[in-house]
Amino acid sequence: MLGFVTDSEYGIPRRCPCGGRLINEVRGKEDYNTLPGKRFFTCKNYETDGFHYRQPWVIGVQEELERLTKRVEEAEQVMMGVSNLTKQIETLESFIESVKSWVVGHGVAGHGWEGVAGEGVFSLFLYV
Repeated sequence: MLGFVTDSEYGIPRRCPCGGRLINEVRGKEDYNTLPGKRFFTCKNYETDGFHYRQPWVIGVQEELERLTKRVEEAEQVMMGVSNLTKQIETLESFIESVKSWVVGHGVAGHGWEGVAGEGVFSLFLYV
């Protein structure tokens, strides 16, 4: 159980594994001589048994920032992919229009695709 609690401490914690509410704790100068004012995400029911959260605020915020940065980078890649797909769709649409004009120009419209099987349709299938 202790391993699961340790593994779950990533980013800004939302709730403690015990179900307790997290509070923003600020260490006062009277508590310790070093680093007064250091902040923690701490379980309301905190005990030093390892089953409750007491995570330094800086580490939680840094991990959350890294997670959000990764999500933004992934979203940027998706947006670039959408741009590339849009260009491919435009190219396919122009190709389809040229095949349609070829079909109409050769007088095979309405006769099925057997009249154009030699050139346009196979090119369309190979292109896609």
